[in-house]
Amino acid sequence: MFHLKTSPAAGSGRGGGFVRKVALGAVAALALAAAAQTGASAAPAATAAPAPAPADESEPAPEPAPAPAQWVVLGDSYTTGEFVGDPGPALGSPGRDGCDRTTDSYPSLVARKLTAHPPEGRTVKLTDVSCGGATIDEITTARQTPVSPVQPPEGGWPSVAPQVYRASLSSKTDVVTIGAGGNSLPFSKMFVSCLIGGISQSDGASPCRDAYKANGPVFDPESIQDKYDRVTQNYAAMLRDVHKRAPKAKVITVGYPTIVPSDPATCDRQDSSELAADVQGLGRISVTHGDIAWLNEVNTHLNAIIKALTKLSGDTYIDIATPSVGHDACQPRAKKWVEGICGEGGSYWPQETALGLVTLTCSDNERATLMHPNAAGQADIATRVEAAVRDALK
Repeated sequence: MFHLKTSPAAGSGRGGGFVRKVALGAVAALALAAAAQTGASAAPAATAAPAPAPADESEPAPEPAPAPAQWVVLGDSYTTGEFVGDPGPALGSPGRDGCDRTTDSYPSLVARKLTAHPPEGRTVKLTDVSCGGATIDEITTARQTPVSPVQPPEGGWPSVAPQVYRASLSSKTDVVTIGAGGNSLPFSKMFVSCLIGGISQSDGASPCRDAYKANGPVFDPESIQDKYDRVTQNYAAMLRDVHKRAPKAKVITVGYPTIVPSDPATCDRQDSSELAADVQGLGRISVTHGDIAWLNEVNTHLNAIIKALTKLSGDTYIDIATPSVGHDACQPRAKKWVEGICGEGGSYWPQETALGLVTLTCSDNERATLMHPNAAGQADIATRVEAAVRDALK
């Protein structure tokens, strides 16, 4: 242990004075201690710090911010937007997957509205895995090989997992919107069959309808009734799978708009901005008026299947066809919400496209829009989807 080295013993001079001072200090300390024990008052050497004021219990702690709502979008090219707006991810981005999602698709438009005005004050996180050309099976069970014509990599686009896997559906998913079904007919193959079937046919003829009422045309050997039955089974299975993966989610299905008119007389069979097409080796060909009316019936029936199965599942169906009547592909530019075979599209979108055995070509700076919603059509769908999503998050 350490020892304190003291001054010389008591006596005259500085050493004795120091010892006396130490001794007196010790006596004073003992006296103060004794006074404290007997209750005697003594002036404190320092003032104690005041106790903190009690907290104001009338002001509750702020509520933590709610977690963002999880909104997942599944669907095909009517959902992705294709040629409307800018490609997303942007051209040249390593994240491009060949699915042709765009910045002005209805999911993107709705997401911006929900960000500007959050529903119930809750932010919404969008996960959009829609992909052009997707069938019902490719939503839930089958891998898809995208076919985007926009800057495909050498060797083509690699396949992508089913959309429910890409979206990571789970018990944390709040809302799922689905726009699919047309590619499972498939409507594009049916339309090409009707184009070819219309060669040299009168307006009132319906060769395409007649073929599909039987066993289907040579390019698509399946009857229309078999198509309806298959689509019904696939769609029901898809809804069951989505509910199983996202048991707490509100599911919203989105139908298809009125693509072709119920009155085919409004269609000009020579106008490629409507339902005529320039086909390499065949010239300009078109669907007959009789088959245009029948294709409208097919579209109506497909929507009816989607609506019925949606209701049976206890989900919400959004009718896009009714509000788009009078805005089909055969309407004037200012009125149409669906482009024709050729129409207005982003400069990145091609002017020709191969559909099976035929290649369709557009001219006059038009793009191969192939009867898809334009900007006005996507905006109208967005209005209805936004309302449904907000309602689901109440």
